[in-house]
Amino acid sequence: MAVSPKAAADRDSTLDNHTPMMQQYLRIKADHPDTLVFYRMGDFYELFFDDAEKASRLLDLTLTARGASAGTPIKMAGVPHHAAEQYLAKLVKLGESVAICEQIGDPATAKGPVERKVVRVVTPGTLTDAALLSDKVDQYLLALYAQPARKAGAPKLGLAWLNLAGGELRLLDVAPDRLEREFERIRPAETLVADSQIDAVKGLAHGALTRLPDWHFDITAGTQRLCDQLGVTQLSAFGCDGLAPALGAVGALLQYAAATQGQSLRHVQKLIVERESAYIGLDSATRRNLELTETLRGTDSPTLLSLLDTCSTTMGSRLLRHWLHHPWRDQQIPRARQQAIGVLTDDASGAVWRPLRNELRRIADVERITARLALLSARPRDLSSLRDSLQQLPQLQAALAPAQGGAAHLLDTLYAELAAPEACVDMLARAIAAEPAAILRDGGVIARGFDAELDELRDISENCGQFLVDLEARERARTGIPNLRVEYNKVHGFYIEVTRGQTDKVPDDYRRRQTLKNAERYITPELKTFEDKALSAQERSLAREKMLYDALLQSLLPHIADCQRIAAALAQLDVLCTLAERAGALRWVAPTLSDEPALSIIQGRHPVVENQVERFIANDCQLDSARKLLLITGPNMGGKSTFMRQTALIALLAYVGSYVPADQATFGPLDAIYTRIGAADDLAGGRSTFMVEMTESAAILHNATEQSLVLMDEIGRGTSTFDGLALAWAIARQLLTHNRCFTLFATHYFELTQLPEEFPQAANVHLDAIEHGDGIVFLHAVQDGPASQSYGLQVAQLAGVPPAVIRAARKHLAALEQQSLNTAAPQMDLFATPHFDAIEATPVTPAPSAAQQAILDRIEAIDPDNLRPREALEALYELRSLLDKT
Repeated sequence: MAVSPKAAADRDSTLDNHTPMMQQYLRIKADHPDTLVFYRMGDFYELFFDDAEKASRLLDLTLTARGASAGTPIKMAGVPHHAAEQYLAKLVKLGESVAICEQIGDPATAKGPVERKVVRVVTPGTLTDAALLSDKVDQYLLALYAQPARKAGAPKLGLAWLNLAGGELRLLDVAPDRLEREFERIRPAETLVADSQIDAVKGLAHGALTRLPDWHFDITAGTQRLCDQLGVTQLSAFGCDGLAPALGAVGALLQYAAATQGQSLRHVQKLIVERESAYIGLDSATRRNLELTETLRGTDSPTLLSLLDTCSTTMGSRLLRHWLHHPWRDQQIPRARQQAIGVLTDDASGAVWRPLRNELRRIADVERITARLALLSARPRDLSSLRDSLQQLPQLQAALAPAQGGAAHLLDTLYAELAAPEACVDMLARAIAAEPAAILRDGGVIARGFDAELDELRDISENCGQFLVDLEARERARTGIPNLRVEYNKVHGFYIEVTRGQTDKVPDDYRRRQTLKNAERYITPELKTFEDKALSAQERSLAREKMLYDALLQSLLPHIADCQRIAAALAQLDVLCTLAERAGALRWVAPTLSDEPALSIIQGRHPVVENQVERFIANDCQLDSARKLLLITGPNMGGKSTFMRQTALIALLAYVGSYVPADQATFGPLDAIYTRIGAADDLAGGRSTFMVEMTESAAILHNATEQSLVLMDEIGRGTSTFDGLALAWAIARQLLTHNRCFTLFATHYFELTQLPEEFPQAANVHLDAIEHGDGIVFLHAVQDGPASQSYGLQVAQLAGVPPAVIRAARKHLAALEQQSLNTAAPQMDLFATPHFDAIEATPVTPAPSAAQQAILDRIEAIDPDNLRPREALEALYELRSLLDKT
């Protein structure tokens, strides 16, 4: 961050008492006050003062103190420069940012401290190094700006987010009530927000939160910065009209990202303006409950992504994750993908996906290599991997050729986009060694034959040994000294060693270099000339190689757009091949996307659960204009939640463009999927379990439309029985009459099963189960009509509740049921309009006789779980005797 001249002068005046080295450090640190500074000193990155204390705590480093500056001991902690990446990775994971300060001056010519400057700043949202990034997850830097509303009402919110490792920039204007959904969808690693608007993201921001001055979000400046970034004079062609808040956000984002890299963002040339109406809406609760990429326990498996991700490339894995979170509303996109999968799985053409996947396994992460190339931070093996991948493209096109010219126009497009840039491939093939060193300073990166001067320097360095052998043979022959040796050491360089007994044979052109106890060492003009050349050859070779490598990076910059095009095509092809492979391996079928409102699934299966159990029971689900709501009853553990989730997942997969786990499936237009499943509180937010339940229900009731799919599970269980029952009935009624959305409504309130009598668009179904002795067998089959009971005690018994508790519960349940029968009013509609007609008093059941009471007391005293066979038989005889006396 730049400082004003006055502030810089004031700062410098306070540094006079410090040592020159500390003055340099403190000036650099003043420009990065909230960032850890890795200050290069020789083979270490050092941290000083407060940074040292913080780093020693976070990284478990040894905290030391050396000397003093301005009377203050200098606290220090350091990390080796060759191992810095592992420390950076840990700091970034903790949400910290690090300024990398390198030596840019020459120590040999420096007067005072060697010149240093910050070459880049590593932050959670601006990572590009392979060692710091997850291969299969994109890292996003997001900026949020709330434009003050001109009239009364909520301000407009603008979002801009960037995948720096891929170069993709996106903009979106969003309503305040949708902000949480967007944060859950994007999940930024770092969020930029104006100082005055920090309250807008409290409780929402994922990852690190960075505050910037308000002026960074100026809309006019942001518009101009985006135009400069894209190389255009106006943004109308990109669909940016009316996106003022997002343009303010993108200005701050681009400025921040460029500042962290210390250079322009050459590869950020792709702008996507998103519209809320483009994707099927998935709120945070829905993404969590459907376990798309993360389980409810927070693990990566088993999830829908873990089931599907058999991608051959890391680019494909990242794109597949993106597709699962961004199902399209526009049916043309998933149809095109399903057509491509159909061609790839066509056995008549030999299952095209198999050879394609074999070729894709040889492809490197072209997307991220291209980003590092654009930022001039690509390493030698990045370039060799890029070269090998680009050289593989003709074989990939040949494997894709059988799919050309058919119904899948998407595959035709991908085939064309996989054309290799010949100039780029040729340059990489000529310039980079077949197996280059990992680090440029190790040498051996530039291929032989690329540069004559470099080859000559290498020859000198590599042929040094042979020259010494030849010289030694010649000198022995010339001098007649049989034990003469030509050798080298780092202290004295090259020399000719002669034992003392042979020194009288030394020629006149030998000059004494060193005297030892038993020998003399000499140098000759020829050896001196070779020494000067040889000792500098390696150093000059490395310098020459670095110069050539830097020039090569610059020469490759014009090919960045081609590499990005190829990376995008490779990722799409990889995902399509993966979905084709999964369709065959998992026995999935192509769904039908229709313009008519409907949701029809024949023999549908939960894609994840099916692969976790030995035998999965498939079920149907039918919803249409005349059948909008399924009221689902049945026992706990009977499969209600599984049935609901599988319906949503099958619908989502269809709109992703995948095949689906069913025998047949048809879907009409779909704009959102909502779920209200499970019980969870929000203690930090001050919300009880029931409050969370009602908040999520309210969001559904306000936003669901006729084209939405809603899953509601056990509404009203967080409060009293009658309150919960009344709320569940009212919510179901609202969904039917007002929202008119497709709804799966699971409940244990059997009173709700009367709902279809009032609303013909509702229907009862239940998950079947049968009792076996005192236990229960879950059939997991969906049947028409309501369930007969909940089997709660049987499920409790399966869960391991002590037998005494189960017996007490059975007795109490029987008493409650008896009391209900004795006091119940005549059968009437629970949800009919209340009336106050007189109701005849229910006759009181007479008390049992003394003999009857004796039988009841004896039965109550029997503990069947602890009776031996003989005792059980005797108890039966005793009860029969008592019965005979009544």
